[in-house]
Amino acid sequence: MTQDSTLVTGRNAEGSSVDPAELAKFEAMAAEWWDPNGKFKPLHMLNPTRLDYIISRIGAEFGRDARSLRPFEGLRLLDIGCGGGLLTEPMARLGAEVVGADAVERNISVASLHAEQQGLEIDYRATTAEALADAGERFDAVLALEIVEHVADPAAFVATCAALTKPGGVMIVSTLNRTPKSFGAAIIGAEWIMRWLPKGTHEWHRFITPEELAGMMAAAGMPAVDRRGMVFNPIRWDWSLSERDLSVNYIMTGRR
Repeated sequence: MTQDSTLVTGRNAEGSSVDPAELAKFEAMAAEWWDPNGKFKPLHMLNPTRLDYIISRIGAEFGRDARSLRPFEGLRLLDIGCGGGLLTEPMARLGAEVVGADAVERNISVASLHAEQQGLEIDYRATTAEALADAGERFDAVLALEIVEHVADPAAFVATCAALTKPGGVMIVSTLNRTPKSFGAAIIGAEWIMRWLPKGTHEWHRFITPEELAGMMAAAGMPAVDRRGMVFNPIRWDWSLSERDLSVNYIMTGRR
């Protein structure tokens, strides 16, 4: 398969949208997923804010009471690019039937072991979005968080995630905006100065603007119905959701 066909289809020679160079980065960090002070410290810090948004949106779309013990009971959910399971486990605790999928086998090994230690039943698979779609898998909700900027063809990947979503279902995507501010925060700040992540984890030219992502989702038949920025406050040292500031991290919901 030529490079041009990879860009058109979103699939590499193995038939998936994964980028081998990007996989290698996360393969090297896999053992540190559940260390809150390790290389995934930024995600541990961001996770409560992501969870607040996801719980709110899925609850609103499916008429679920987030205050109930297991509000997502009866929903089938996919966490694609699940890593070590930082979001997958909370979704299972909320009652959803969860499939956690990642192309990095070491991530799945780490996630499976941690879930077993927590007494959680989660269907973890070392696979790709394309393989799941080809197998006819369908979900009420698809989560694709901090992954779209790492795939070979973001538009094709978003289209595959849309194909995995049942009619009436939702897809929630988070990524980094391509702005000077995001270069300063995600690369200079997080990688070069704070050294939370190895240098080269992010590539600024791969970042995606909200307008570009909304266009991809609309083209895939899942128009965006909500978007929020996720803003880090260096004084309070915490994250919060913002309706206005999408200049660095943001999260978006599409409905099928």
